[in-house]
Amino acid sequence: MTTPFPFTAVVGQDDLRLALLLNAVSPAVGGVLVRGEKGTAKSTAVRALSALLPEVAVVPGCRFSCDPAAPDPGCPDGPHEAGNGVDRPARMVELPVGASEDRLVGALDIERALAEGVKAFEPGLLAEAHRGILYVDEVNLLHDHLVDLLLDAAAMGASYVEREGVSVRHAARFLLVGTMNPEEGELRPQLLDRFGLTVEVAASREPDQRVEVVKRRLAYDADPAAFAARWAEEEAAVRQRIAAARALLPQVRLGDGALRQIAATCAAFEVDGMRADIVMARTASALAAWAGRTDVLAEDVRQAALLALPHRRRRNPFDAPGLDEDKLDQMLEEFSGESPDDDPGPDGGGGGGGGQPTPDAGPQGGDTGARPEEGEGGQPQPSGAQEQPAARASEPFRTKALSVPGIGEGAAGRRSRARTEHGRTTGARRPQGALTKLHLAATVQAAAPHQRARGRSGPGLVIRRDDLRQAAREGREGNLVLFVVDASGSMAARQRMGAVKGAVLSLLLDAYQRRDKVGLVTFRGSAADVALPPTSSVDAAAARLESLPTGGRTPLAAGLLKAHEVLRVERLRDPARRALVVVVTDGRATGGPEPVALASRAARLFAAEGIASVVVDCESGPVRLGLAGQLAADLGGTAVTLDELRADSIAGLVKDVQGASRRAA
Repeated sequence: MTTPFPFTAVVGQDDLRLALLLNAVSPAVGGVLVRGEKGTAKSTAVRALSALLPEVAVVPGCRFSCDPAAPDPGCPDGPHEAGNGVDRPARMVELPVGASEDRLVGALDIERALAEGVKAFEPGLLAEAHRGILYVDEVNLLHDHLVDLLLDAAAMGASYVEREGVSVRHAARFLLVGTMNPEEGELRPQLLDRFGLTVEVAASREPDQRVEVVKRRLAYDADPAAFAARWAEEEAAVRQRIAAARALLPQVRLGDGALRQIAATCAAFEVDGMRADIVMARTASALAAWAGRTDVLAEDVRQAALLALPHRRRRNPFDAPGLDEDKLDQMLEEFSGESPDDDPGPDGGGGGGGGQPTPDAGPQGGDTGARPEEGEGGQPQPSGAQEQPAARASEPFRTKALSVPGIGEGAAGRRSRARTEHGRTTGARRPQGALTKLHLAATVQAAAPHQRARGRSGPGLVIRRDDLRQAAREGREGNLVLFVVDASGSMAARQRMGAVKGAVLSLLLDAYQRRDKVGLVTFRGSAADVALPPTSSVDAAAARLESLPTGGRTPLAAGLLKAHEVLRVERLRDPARRALVVVVTDGRATGGPEPVALASRAARLFAAEGIASVVVDCESGPVRLGLAGQLAADLGGTAVTLDELRADSIAGLVKDVQGASRRAA
């Protein structure tokens, strides 16, 4: 058995360790989401925590880890008689990103259920994690429907498996820990809110601390058992402190003064709903118990706010998480002397405002594009480029849905039609591999003609494997939305570029909500640049857009060819994900010989390959040349003006590419 890295040997990361320990003291806190860059000991700390948890008593032979002192009356392996149990270490169960629904919640043998009426159930990871830790690495990359199932089970303390009228329920109470790298995409706000606490982790910039990290890691890799033995005394002390805090927790008093501070803080920071108040109350109580106190103090409320509120403050995906600590201290001081009979005022001491966080306008994950004065390959721009300062984006707005025509089979999302495991049932087919979604009517229809030949004598159907039919379902997929943005001098008027950035920002918000990948190609001067390779992080795309420089000529053909190359490479990486190309330009092409003809030929490559496209026409002024419309015709797509992008009349904007191509021909 592999010796885990000791929890007490983790260098720094005080907030991470505290959040994990508070959940160990009080699992009702609701778990913790750990956000941070790669290589910051996120997984190491989580795995190390399981060795500190007290052992659990279980009913011998129960696959669902029932407590012998109070066995679950609905346990599928029950009923169990209350009595003596056996002790075993608390488990840490890891949920892989590519797990199926059956692996998470368990699988029901549909064939036996129909033919014999037997609930033959194979438990999943939720059952295995009961009374332990469920760890989800890269939780932001997990399919949405799995995250929904996971968080529903965590909230209800039970897992339900429903298959064609046959249901199984079992207890599923666990400490939920998720880790994620924000550069790879965000969780939806609804899912962020379901995690009790969140912490941001980053590698230390202190040389001495970094040296200590390397020393300890090398020592552990050389001899894990000896390294763990060096920290055994510290580990035992923390284990005893967790047990003592758990025993003390029921005696902790959360007074009305602390409750008023909690309520006033949540109101002042304008968090949605009441979950934040409840989580803060439980966290503050756990902090008091961890400190060995029976009274909750203002310092406990403050620390609870710093752990429970930052991820609930994000109003949209481009807001930076975090709290205004000066405002937090002001609220705590204002309500520090309140008695239960004091009137907090009609606004609850909220103070209005809301302390909106400042968006992070800088690039994330390093600058992968060329410097403003350089073109592709780091070559200087010609003297005519005349770069202008980056314009600020106008206020984003809600756009109409753009979709890719046809039916795909890509990753689950909310943009285009796709054949998926979840969605409305459109038909039936023979299962390929394990049966996951039974089509009951088609199964009965397939089995019915053979009942006499099979010697049916009782009321039940005689079902064989060949009779089973899988439900064919249609749902929605996420796409790759590749933005190709004209940053040339013809687009550089500050008011005009601000409107263009506002439109792209609005489309990025839409892509975030629809679970798309996004990419950004810009063209100006004499070349095109991949400002952001395809990624799930719309935050990174928004940051690159914010600092986008403008000026110079319009190498439209270079921009289209660069986008075509990005799509070619991405198809090799993710062949099932279909693309939607959004070209933001006024359609002008300048620089080099025959720039218009070159752009037209480059555009026809997209039409020939059936790539869905939209041209956002940024041409303005009393005289319009209609060049963007011609570009859309060459692409086999549709053109829409900036004003029309927010109009109700553009529903179904992306039309069938083949049909558009035939009309253009």
